[in-house]
Amino acid sequence: MVSMFRQKSPGNIIVLLFFGLLLKLPVFLHPKQVVATQNDEDFYQWLIQAINSFNRNNAVFCALLAFLLLYIQALMVNYLVNEFRLLTKQTFLPAMTYLLLTSLLPEWNYLSSPLVTTTFIVWILIKLFNLYNIASARGAIYNIGLLLGISSYFYFPSASFLLCMILGLVILKPFRLNEVFLLLMGCLTPYYFIGAWLFLKGNLSFATFIPHVSVQVPVIKNTLWLALSILLLAIPFLIGGYFIQNHLPKMLIQVRKAWSILLLFLVLAFFVPFVNTTSSFSNWILLAVPFACFHASTYHFAGKKWITNILFFLTVGYILYQQYATPLWQQ
Repeated sequence: MVSMFRQKSPGNIIVLLFFGLLLKLPVFLHPKQVVATQNDEDFYQWLIQAINSFNRNNAVFCALLAFLLLYIQALMVNYLVNEFRLLTKQTFLPAMTYLLLTSLLPEWNYLSSPLVTTTFIVWILIKLFNLYNIASARGAIYNIGLLLGISSYFYFPSASFLLCMILGLVILKPFRLNEVFLLLMGCLTPYYFIGAWLFLKGNLSFATFIPHVSVQVPVIKNTLWLALSILLLAIPFLIGGYFIQNHLPKMLIQVRKAWSILLLFLVLAFFVPFVNTTSSFSNWILLAVPFACFHASTYHFAGKKWITNILFFLTVGYILYQQYATPLWQQ
């Protein structure tokens, strides 16, 4: 299976779909009713209201939508790695690892505002990395800010990635204050139109316009399954980081900068769940994007195929056992 995903074959898009269905099948066997909370911003609230207007029992539809988002995100991560040559060869390994990683925790497979936001964040990273090859990047920078502003109206803590975008601009291009200003203007554009709309409706107030914000330490329930999932996240990540460090001198400057931004993104994503925290692990799904890139490097650079095969089947076996032999995916 790993050897199949090592190839950049168009047929792997279909194989990836069936592979994803195998890993995400419990989402359809045990669908959950999705309800928006105070931590979810207006755009996500409206999305859930629109879904409920067709069917109050939205569990199956939301399960299908969540799967489609995860599949699209996997393809976007794969495009990100291949298009900007983060690995030495074009493969489907990033997409494979993304679907694997998001199956380690049940909460990462159900529809949530962080899951929707992840789609925008990957799109933003693609646009950010593309700035290196653009002579006049003003329009692209504004669009990056606009996408980030829209994503924050689904899940407000994603606005913290503005810091990553600003540092990314500094890493990829010579610093220009007007470009940072354009980025900020793009971020504020959705807030301007939302404020204008609320004003015209006569509902403009601090409570309706400013997103809900609270900062506290996430409450994490320590279990054996969580420890094993973290282990399967951390070990391939460390191995992948080691391989990247070894190959870094041979990489193009653009590629080195891209890996630096991904590492910065990873560090920042660890602190995002501290804002508007919940007892669910859904807030941590933004970590899956950089983790998938580093895991893909483990499968790509490992010289002995039997090592990657053991890692792959060990991860898949653990996921299937967790899904069908424990009640974790049925709660």
